[in-house]
Parts: sequence; structure tokens; C-alpha cells
Amino acid sequence: MLRRERVLLMRFTADLPRNVFLTGKGGVGKTSVACALATLLADRGKRTLLSSTDPASNVGQVFGVEIGHRVVSIPSVPGLDAIEIDPQEAADRYRERTLAPVRDFLKPEDLAAATEQLSGSCTTEVASFNEFTELLAEPTRTAAYDHVIFDTAPTGHTIRLLELPGEWTGFLDEGLGDASCLGPMSGLDKARGTYAAAVEALASPERTRIILVARADPSSIEEAERALLELATVGVSATHLVVNGLLPDEETHDPLADAIRAREAHAVAQLPLALQRLTLDTLPLRATNMVGADALRRMFGPVDPPVAVAAPTARGATSGLAALVDELALGDKGLVMCMGKGGVGKTTVAAALAVALAERGKDVLLTTTDPAAHLDRTLGGDAAGIEVTSIDPDRATQDYRDRVMATKGRNLDGAGRAALEEDLKSPCTEEIAVFQAFSKAIAQADKRFVVMDTAPTGHTLLLMDATGSYHREVARGLGSAKFTTPLMRLQDPGYTRVVIVTTPETTPVMEAQALVDDLARADIAPWAWVVNQSLSLTGTSSPLLIQRAANEAGPVAQVARSASRLAQLAMQEVPPVGVELAGLSLTR
Repeated sequence: MLRRERVLLMRFTADLPRNVFLTGKGGVGKTSVACALATLLADRGKRTLLSSTDPASNVGQVFGVEIGHRVVSIPSVPGLDAIEIDPQEAADRYRERTLAPVRDFLKPEDLAAATEQLSGSCTTEVASFNEFTELLAEPTRTAAYDHVIFDTAPTGHTIRLLELPGEWTGFLDEGLGDASCLGPMSGLDKARGTYAAAVEALASPERTRIILVARADPSSIEEAERALLELATVGVSATHLVVNGLLPDEETHDPLADAIRAREAHAVAQLPLALQRLTLDTLPLRATNMVGADALRRMFGPVDPPVAVAAPTARGATSGLAALVDELALGDKGLVMCMGKGGVGKTTVAAALAVALAERGKDVLLTTTDPAAHLDRTLGGDAAGIEVTSIDPDRATQDYRDRVMATKGRNLDGAGRAALEEDLKSPCTEEIAVFQAFSKAIAQADKRFVVMDTAPTGHTLLLMDATGSYHREVARGLGSAKFTTPLMRLQDPGYTRVVIVTTPETTPVMEAQALVDDLARADIAPWAWVVNQSLSLTGTSSPLLIQRAANEAGPVAQVARSASRLAQLAMQEVPPVGVELAGLSLTR
């Protein structure tokens, strides 16, 4: 029996083709929109498969079901199945499939070398991509479904995956590559037909709809525009834009709520021309988090009146970043890594820590591994005493190629240089280049403060994986000799302080705790937690914001139980920029 709908006119849900992609900057609500859309289709009687390609997927958390790397049914939504492509499991299967045919013919030391070669983040990414392309291009995998919804990874990662079919196919066609990329490339020749079919499906509007999801803030919208243009470079056209989480009008006039609404209205009114050409839908902010089938079924409907609740009050003395900065400032050097889910304010927190340390006379490098970060905008051009850099994958890759050509290629003849230059076009080169830039930034913390704004969680873990692979290779090569690898620096609490940034909501906190568990397996422990954008500290009189503030108590208490150091930051009427960032270190 089909459910009776309370659905507003959402143009992105109309006349859907079989495949639907939702992508955008981390933290904009892609997963919520994807889950709500999948629920809507299943309720309409359409057999639907929801697939997450995000390394930090939380689809299972949204539905309250353990999903993982296999298709499972969602009990609360008849007709809906889901799968989370787990990068590590995909890599394990890919590694075994690659090594099985040669295991009995290799010497132990050669087998160990081959296994290590298949342990990097490039292998993990390619393995995950194989799983994704099969879902998209292999009819037998999804024949039972009317629709396949893809909840993708944050935009930069998605673009990289979409670029891989062309890169790998061209690379294989030309017979390029040496031992440095033999591992990740092993067996890919058999998949060229699948890659070509995936690209064809993605580029066909009749078969696939690409939906960009954004929030009504400049960085999110800029990221959506960048995604639109980059998708076009690989022959894929996005057709719809969903601006999620707009604060609805209320009878009560509250300074914070009024400021948020004005900021959001301006952002939507000033959409870049490229985004204005897309079909636009907006979704209102809800008083409760989008967790559970009932909440998802209300996501595309009218806004329910907020439930009257007492305005929450902060218990005890709640501090900003002051205590953290004071403790850091006892020294003159060290690595401070801000990590967490996209959209929680890592860039703001990292910049605030850097500004506060610089104001205390410290030598500070502020850098980012996030391709979607906007440090210049956050600092507002006012970065006295702070060196600001970013690890740009394209620039790092080109620098690496130039360096290799100038060293290894120096004494080669024309044919040798041409062969080396072609080899450096391998997609694996980017992994090596970014890792070297990351390691260089880590090393600088031996003499100064390095505050690092990392990419959304999944990216960061892939980078950590590359660090671990390098550590194992060095340890095996040097034996008992003394050495220090990047991983050893990250594991040293006297050298590195990991700051976990989250917002006081159920899903971001659960994902942050999952990140802490993953770090623990690498013997890396968090130094502090920052709960950002807290409404319970604002004194808001908006009924909707009060209800959302009341929902913060549980997630904040959950963080407090495991955090040795905790800072809680209030939602700001005007996002801090430049020297104003230092104000976040004040007691609030």
C-alpha cells in the first residue's frame, strides 16, 4: 500500500531517470536529501537502491540500520535497499583478486613488496571506484531496481572518481606505467568496457540526473559552481541545484535568526550565472535532525510548527578556544590538525587557532589539505604573522613531475625522457605528490606551529593510509636503523595535537567518533574536541532554533564523556573573519 504524500513541488524529484547522483561540498546535507529521495521513490512503489560512495558514509546511521559493504533491505521503508561501498573492504577484495593468481609463483620478499604496493590510498580509491562503476554500468547488478540513487563523496573526491575512467583508459590504451603504479593498475585492463559504459551512462541525461546540493553560504555555493564546471570537463552535465537548510520565516523577530535569513537570502539571490541556469529547488531547515524514516518522509513536505520547549541554558562555565590556545602557547612549535566531517567549521576553527597563536607572538604556518577550503576568505586578507599555504593536488603533482624530470630525467636521452614524462602522467602520480607535500608540512612543525585544516574525514583517512604505507616501507628497508616517518610524528602526542571538530548534532558527532576509532587503529589519539555552531549558547528566541538548541544536549554530552579537552563555540550572527577569529578564543 502506497503512502499518502505531503510533498511540496520539488522539481528535482519529477520525471527522474533511472540513475540519480547527488553531490556537493561536505556537510550540505547530501545524505539526508539522497535518503529522503530514495524513501519517496520507494513509497511511490518504485524498487530503489541507495548507494553511498562516500568513504565516510552515514546512510546506515540515518536509517538506524547496519548496512556496510553489501546490499541490505531497509525495514522501515519497504522497497528500499541500500549499500555503503566500504573503501577498506573494497581494497581488500581488490588486493586479493590481484595477488591470488601470482601468490604461488612469487618469492616471499617479492610478495611482500607487491602487497605493500597495493596498500596505498590510490589502490583504495581505484578499488572503491570499481565497485561504483559496476553498480552504474553492469545491468545484472541492479536489474531488480527501478531507480539507483548515488549519495556521493564530497565534491573533490567525486570529481576525481569521475575523471578516473578516462585517465585509466587512456593510460592503459597507451601501454604506459612502470612498477610504481603496477599495483593499483593490475587487472584494470579487464574493466575498460565497464569504465566506458559508466562514462556513457553519466553523460546521458536520459539515463542519469546529476543534482548539486549546497547550503546558502558563499563557500558552499562556490564549491557547487566549481563542481558544475569540473563535471562539464569530463562530459557530465548537472541539471539541478538544491539549496538545503534555509531558515523559514517566523513571527518572532530574533537577531540571530534574522541575520541568518538575510545572509541566506543574499546568497541565493547572488547565485553565479552558471548555477542560475540550473533548475533550482530550496529545502527549509527542520527543527529536528533528519534521522529515521518518519523524519525523511517529512523532508520534502511543509514545515511543521516547532514544538514548544524551554530555551536551553549552558551548564557551568562553557569556554571557547581560550584554554586550548593557552595550553598550546606554552610551547613554540608543534602540529595542530583540525579534523572532522565536512561543513562543521574546521577551516574557521583552524584559522581561529592560528590567529590566536600569532597574536601571542608565535610563528605560525596555516595550511590545508582540503581542495574545497577557502582560507583566504576566512582570514579576510588579514594574516599578520601567519604564513598561509594549501596543498593543491594539481600544483603538487606538477611540482613533483618537474622535480623528477630535473633529477631522474637529467641524464636520460630523448627517448628515455619521453618515456619518463609519459610515466609521470599516471593517475598514481598525484597520490605520491600530495603525500610528499603533506609530509613536508608535517616536518615544519619541528620548528614552528603548523595548524592544518584537513579535508573531510574520508579524504583525511586516505591520506593517513598513504602515511602508514610509507612508514611500513621505510621500516622494512631500514631495519634496526633509527628513522622518523610522518606517521611516527602523527603518533607522537608531544609533536601532534589532533583537534576533532564537530557540530552538536547526532550524525556529525557519530561520524566524529567513528573517525576517532579509525585514528586509534593507527595509534593516534585526539587531543581536544571543539563543538562548533552551538545554538544553546546564543540565547536565541526563535522557536525553531530553540527546538534545535534543545536537541543539542545529547550530542554534546556524548562528546563530553570521551573528550579530555572540550571547547564549545556559539553560532555567530556574522561569521568571524580575520582578526575577529581570535574572539572565538574568549570565554563565552
